[in-house]
Amino acid sequence: MKQKRVAAIHDISGFGKCSLTVALPIISAAGIETSVIPTSVLSTHTSGFEGYTFLDLTDEILKIAEHWHKLGLHFDAVYTGFLSSAEQIEIVCRIIDLIASDDTVVIVDPAMADNGKLYPCFDSEFPSHMKTLCARADIMLPNITEASLLLDTQYLPAPHSHEYIESLLRGLHELSSKDVVLTGVDYNGESLGAACYFGDKLYFTAHEKIPRSFHGTGDVFASAFVAALENGNTRERCADIAVAFTCRSILKTIENNPERQYGVNFEQAIPSLLSNLGLTD
Repeated sequence: MKQKRVAAIHDISGFGKCSLTVALPIISAAGIETSVIPTSVLSTHTSGFEGYTFLDLTDEILKIAEHWHKLGLHFDAVYTGFLSSAEQIEIVCRIIDLIASDDTVVIVDPAMADNGKLYPCFDSEFPSHMKTLCARADIMLPNITEASLLLDTQYLPAPHSHEYIESLLRGLHELSSKDVVLTGVDYNGESLGAACYFGDKLYFTAHEKIPRSFHGTGDVFASAFVAALENGNTRERCADIAVAFTCRSILKTIENNPERQYGVNFEQAIPSLLSNLGLTD
């Protein structure tokens, strides 16, 4: 079978396990060729570190895509994550038009907020710009805070009611008329997982709630979902695999007890991901 190819459009932090330093190894380990468009380069990610360096690559990202287009490259998926400005969102929409074919799956993680708050680097208008990118998505992967901002509705902390989660899913579906995976769903305080809207079907998958949180788990989840999807799994199975891998990565991290801002130990959890994908002997 021909090897699949994914275009990942994210920033890259030299230290901290997020964005491209998560997407590239996870998707590649699953046998998928992963081409990257870095939107910026940072010495570390921006949560929990001070004095980090930042190089904006806005002027370069469209040039990369234009070169790929001239080469006639085909991509089975385009996967977007953290974008630092409204200008980058507009450019990424143009990139999708340029490099996505009719059979390309567009996966958007609207990384911009968590725990009820927009990231400090964004102004209040940023979610309205992110809506334009989400409208291009075949699969959208927001957390609950991002969902509430995209829909301009009230953010409600856990435990979540089924009515609240269903209203978010249906509202997000209307943005693109495609599929939605909503992460960080906690119905009872005992489990944590993803609520999904696939076609007209609601689906929920979860693991036992671990009483610690770590930076970068959203990127780990999304990258595992992409890896599973491009290995031919159903979208329900992709959600199962991504939830299990994220949980396994957190447990591996707790074993080593590192600093929270250092990210999760997804590297040592990759064998479990490959096993769930049926890629081990």
